Amino acid sequence: MIINLALILTVLTALTGVIVALDKLVWKTDMEDPRQAPGGQRVLVEYARSFFPVLLFVLVIRSFVFEPFRIPSGSMMPTLLEGDFIFVKKYAYGLRLPVTETKVIETGSPKRGDVMVFRLPSDPSINYIKRVIGLPGDTVVYERHRLTINGQPVDLQRDEDSAWNVPLFVEDLDGRVHDILVTNPDFSTRDNTYRVPDGHFFVMGDNRDRSKDSRFIGAIPEEFLVGEAVRIWMHFVPWNMPDWGRVGAKIQ
Repeated sequence: MIINLALILTVLTALTGVIVALDKLVWKTDMEDPRQAPGGQRVLVEYARSFFPVLLFVLVIRSFVFEPFRIPSGSMMPTLLEGDFIFVKKYAYGLRLPVTETKVIETGSPKRGDVMVFRLPSDPSINYIKRVIGLPGDTVVYERHRLTINGQPVDLQRDEDSAWNVPLFVEDLDGRVHDILVTNPDFSTRDNTYRVPDGHFFVMGDNRDRSKDSRFIGAIPEEFLVGEAVRIWMHFVPWNMPDWGRVGAKIQ
């Protein structure tokens, strides 16, 4: 069962806000005078007064500024590891209302190389995180682990200093330099040519052979964007000590 935290937070904020407004305009409860209002009403007003500003603050920050996410899989290795907790900049691609996800203010759009969180079009209750490869109107060719975008090959170099047991390559997407993981340099899945429709974005995982991305699910419509992943604030896997070395790392 998937819990819709945005909906729960919005409902709680609205309920406590209504109670506070009723008290200000109608009840005008005097907390110092126990005879002024029934006990149940006093408790309700007291809780609403305490929780409303906290809930409103959390709702605003989570909806319009930053939202925490946990990385559930290895599809973005080596950039992000399973167990990383990250901050996502919600205002990077427009301000959207909580729950409905309706965009109300335009603030920017994804750039090639961004690490982006989006809602899965086939099931919007599920969030995915991938790297932006193709912008609207682009033609993306993926062949034997090499990208060509609009006829221009993307620079790809072997990472000779890698400590991993599988090949790492350094990829440069319009100045966004990052590592990609290749489990088998002689094999590639879903080699093909992809044309990105208007209003859509082509995304791929940095773990190129083990990522369910636009090669499988198609380009992502703009209305499903959530925000840009910017920082790691914790790395924790159950039964292991936290990896403090990843705390605060910028996501390349």
